[in-house]
Amino acid sequence: MTDKTKNAAKAEAKDGAKEGERIAKRLARAGLCSRRDAERWIVEGRVMLNGKLLTTPAVVVTAADRIVVDGQPVGGPERTRLWLLHKKRGLMTTHRDPQGRPTVFEQLPEDMPRVISVGRLDFNSEGLLLLTNDGALARKLELPSQGWLRRYRVRVHGQVVEALLARVANGITIDGVEYGPIQASIERQKGDNAWLIIGLREGKNREIRRVLEHLGYPVSRLIRVAYGPFQLGNLVEGEVREVAGKVLAEQLGEKPAKRPRTGQDRGQDRSKKPG
Repeated sequence: MTDKTKNAAKAEAKDGAKEGERIAKRLARAGLCSRRDAERWIVEGRVMLNGKLLTTPAVVVTAADRIVVDGQPVGGPERTRLWLLHKKRGLMTTHRDPQGRPTVFEQLPEDMPRVISVGRLDFNSEGLLLLTNDGALARKLELPSQGWLRRYRVRVHGQVVEALLARVANGITIDGVEYGPIQASIERQKGDNAWLIIGLREGKNREIRRVLEHLGYPVSRLIRVAYGPFQLGNLVEGEVREVAGKVLAEQLGEKPAKRPRTGQDRGQDRSKKPG
């Protein structure tokens, strides 16, 4: 084989890899399960590929491949969708909680497809939570490089001093953990409590609570009111509202998807056959 032929073969293989994707990702994008669950299904012998029982998830598939789960053919990937949820306090932002606490995903409408959250809100936090059926989109929107500001209304205990809040404008390090720049201002002070407006472009675990407690202002309530261009607005607690495809495409700088599909579950392992 000549060098020219070898290079052509390598290029063809590279292009083929770009066209395909791991089977676990395909099953997840079809709205059936998470990637982890898909890998487990394969090990359990529930997945067939082109008429043969699949024994390993280390397989790349293309649109030409026929995938069957529990005897039912798997359709193509769903179009990318995004929902706004008004999360209430007392819910975990996880699909499964080892301590058995209630989760956001258990409270979703029955007709919702499998979704994941864009970032998280902790157990005692509330407000706007973005949900999507597309893991790649979730990762994209979580990146600080996306540049989207996340805004919060935060109630704290204490007489707030503006000069102290200004200390976090360029970031702060607490117990060896570096936190990025935080916008903080007083909305109103009433007695021994104050409402603050907080804005940040990245969010480490319990960041706002830890930073404000470090300044001497323990948090008693934390409400996310915006995530980039998406607003909590008049959503009531527990309400879910889908973002129109055209609006989503405009915010992401992409062309709207043309092929809608309905979802099949909300993220829990399915006991019934997909169909």
